Amino acid sequence: MRDLLYSLYERSLTRRLESAERPRHVALMLDGNRRWARDAGLVDVNDGHRVGAAKIGDLLEWCREADVEVVTLFLLSTDNLTRAADELEPLLEIIADVVDDLAEPGRPWQLRVVGALETLPAEIGSRLAAATSRTVGRTGLQVNVAVGYGGRQEIADAVRKLLLQHAESGTSIEELADVLDVDHIAAHLYTSGQPDPDLIIRTSGEQRLSGFLLWQSAHSEFWFCEAYWPEFRRVDFLRALRDYAARHRRFGS
Repeated sequence: MRDLLYSLYERSLTRRLESAERPRHVALMLDGNRRWARDAGLVDVNDGHRVGAAKIGDLLEWCREADVEVVTLFLLSTDNLTRAADELEPLLEIIADVVDDLAEPGRPWQLRVVGALETLPAEIGSRLAAATSRTVGRTGLQVNVAVGYGGRQEIADAVRKLLLQHAESGTSIEELADVLDVDHIAAHLYTSGQPDPDLIIRTSGEQRLSGFLLWQSAHSEFWFCEAYWPEFRRVDFLRALRDYAARHRRFGS
């Protein structure tokens, strides 16, 4: 009976969204894997990460069905890199495995790793770079995988790239200061060339950004879900789209 009710609710939400405004870019903080594993009585909390990783493909299909153009997945922050090796190493392997899977032939999306790859173990960084290179030229959904990502680090890296670029062309600091604006910095972000996220979803009940897309989220809409990421369902995704469509976006005005 419960499954039937959810199925009917899904159909109702889908019909309501047929003529609704859709977000071009959806960013997701896939949170709660470890807590889900503990609540489920699993001995190895990494099993929560594995279950969560297996759900990512489903999520991307939901996004394609909803005509989303860009998806950004927050998988590992720079803060996570300080975890103990016995916790971090399995997590990095799970992330590398899921990115390899997403890059398999026939997958209808193009991958981009957003983050400081140099902060990752060399083998993991190489696997991620190789996986994304296999998707170059694919059309359809653009998928950003945020690994070794920190919003402050991204802004610092953007400014550094900007300064180096202008130094190479002989621009003085004074000349750069005269023309520097937000567009100059945005052009050097990890997500350059893509629209900023319209909708940011965080699972697990936490209601904070944790450094995710600090620059790009200035005018984003937020949707927080109590469910842990492994429990997140298509009906939850549709509810997020419904709530987004009902909002009047003022873009700071």
